[in-house]
Amino acid sequence: MGNIYFDENKFLLNLKLAEGGNIAKQNSLGYCYENGIGTTKDEEKAFRWYLKSAEGGNSNGQNNLGLCYENGIGTTKDEEKAFRWYLKSAKGGNTDGQNNLGLCYFNGIGTTKDEEKAFQWFLKSAEGGNNRGQNNLEHCYFNGIGTTKDEEKAFRWYLKSAESGNNTGQFNLGYCYKNGIGTTKDEEKHFDEEKAFRWHLKSAEGGNSRGQNNLGLCYFNGIGTTKDEEKAFRWYLKLAEGGNIIGQNNLGLCYENGIGTTKDEEKAFRWYLKSAEGGNYIGQYNLGYCYKNGIGTTKDEEKAFRWYLKSAEGGNSSGQINLGKCYLLGIGTTKDEEKAFRWYLKSAEGGNSSGQYNLGKCYFNGIGTTKDEEKAFRWYLKSAEGGNSKGQNNLGYCYENGIGTTKDDEKTFRWYLKSAEGGNSNGQNNLGNCYFNGIGTTKDEEKAFRWYLKSAEGRNTNGQNNLGLCYEDGIGTTKDEEKAFWWYLKSAEEGNNNGQYNLGNCYFNGIGTTKDEEKAFQWYLESAEGGNNHAQTSLGNYNKIKKTKDEEKILLRYLKSAEEGNTDGQNKLGYCYLLGIGTTKDNEKAFRWYIKSAEGGNSGGQYSLANCYFYGIGTTKDEKKAIRWYLKSS
Repeated sequence: MGNIYFDENKFLLNLKLAEGGNIAKQNSLGYCYENGIGTTKDEEKAFRWYLKSAEGGNSNGQNNLGLCYENGIGTTKDEEKAFRWYLKSAKGGNTDGQNNLGLCYFNGIGTTKDEEKAFQWFLKSAEGGNNRGQNNLEHCYFNGIGTTKDEEKAFRWYLKSAESGNNTGQFNLGYCYKNGIGTTKDEEKHFDEEKAFRWHLKSAEGGNSRGQNNLGLCYFNGIGTTKDEEKAFRWYLKLAEGGNIIGQNNLGLCYENGIGTTKDEEKAFRWYLKSAEGGNYIGQYNLGYCYKNGIGTTKDEEKAFRWYLKSAEGGNSSGQINLGKCYLLGIGTTKDEEKAFRWYLKSAEGGNSSGQYNLGKCYFNGIGTTKDEEKAFRWYLKSAEGGNSKGQNNLGYCYENGIGTTKDDEKTFRWYLKSAEGGNSNGQNNLGNCYFNGIGTTKDEEKAFRWYLKSAEGRNTNGQNNLGLCYEDGIGTTKDEEKAFWWYLKSAEEGNNNGQYNLGNCYFNGIGTTKDEEKAFQWYLESAEGGNNHAQTSLGNYNKIKKTKDEEKILLRYLKSAEEGNTDGQNKLGYCYLLGIGTTKDNEKAFRWYIKSAEGGNSGGQYSLANCYFYGIGTTKDEKKAIRWYLKSS
């Protein structure tokens, strides 16, 4: 009640003095009407009193009148009039007017855009102690707008603005300390995470949304303070509930991964949805990911595609990659390799190392573009230099085989090492191969074994097969046939045809397991269907000792399974026709059953169909179709 009484008295006093011609009080009265202080809010009356004050020469009134014209408060919006009144206020020495005039020149509001004039007026405002002017001046020095870029001057003005209590300046100062921008010439002392944290805290407590977000990041990553995921969550929650789309996305991440709170995928989805609908490109990407994988909502590939598209069109490089994948595989949209290529290109040109890797694959395989191994190599190189472990592995492969560049075993080894150390299971397996064969390094079977083990534990089927070989033959470790069998089994069950062949050998010869010729036959068959020549030979030898009656039983079993729509049975039946197992050899029938299996989504059938197109088995040779089916099977 006391505050209301005070506001009413303040209003009445301003009214009396304003009506008596006091131009300062006319401005104050306008402010009362604009904000409903001591009276009913009335923007039209606010405008009229600002006009009186401005026409009487009051620079505050002139600035506030400019704001009314700029934003259509109590009058029709008129940017040219806004500019003219800001100019009057600025020339009268009003620092708010000078700052607003600078913004007019900066954004081209009511006048021609002129960054040099914007800089000059921000400078005047800043020198007059206006913290908003100081903040805008910092922005000019930081980005070289209307003046030469000067990070040290930017830092000094951020400091002035921050110390005067401007929460945007406090955020920017924290950013400078975190990233070592303009803070000191001593390179070792550029970065000061503790000061970064303190200024982000001040900015956050002052209500600055970017400060609140960065404070959350500080708590999340332990930057300048003790890591505290619960505090990070609370700041993201505050930010999100205030309608900030960045905070909403980060809150979604917290709920999705159980960071500082209980994991809740439905809440994660809802916050991503809010962020996405608010126009946040990262939120749109995450929402697309939710729809693609059914996280917190029903799986919906068409919606996933649409949100990836929004994210990609907004410039999000991760969204561009996933949109490319949608076009490549026909996820939620019609398959279109050229569009896939174009989106990978956008992501790659934007500096995304994953996009660069995928673009390299397009050039390497001729997906949506002409095959070009030199361009593939160059994009793999960019991706690898950007720290992408997949790009590093593929770059190593290029150097190993002289693809798009000169063969270089030492560079092969170095890039496989980087990829392996980055946790890439393919890189770990290939590094194991380098140590095993002495490629670009000294031969070392123990190191080969260790890297095969890492790769195998990362569920890499080649690594699992090679680890099995190490245990079987005692390479870099103690011989252990049971472990060999176990790792071959893992590799085989994941579809690796070398693992399947070696598992077949284990069953055939009783290595690490009980001898079982029927299981040996089944695994040789799986391996042979995947294109393993050794398995095909073993299968041929095996068939010589089997009775025709047994082969016919196998054929009938596969035929029944295939006719019932089982894609695995269709693939196996195709193989029987291919090799003449239990029937007359018939490449055309093999091809037809492979088509059924492949179109039903069976990766083995897709691989077998690709072989048919590649070698012209039962159909016309067609390398483009072969590549497409090889890609589907992978």
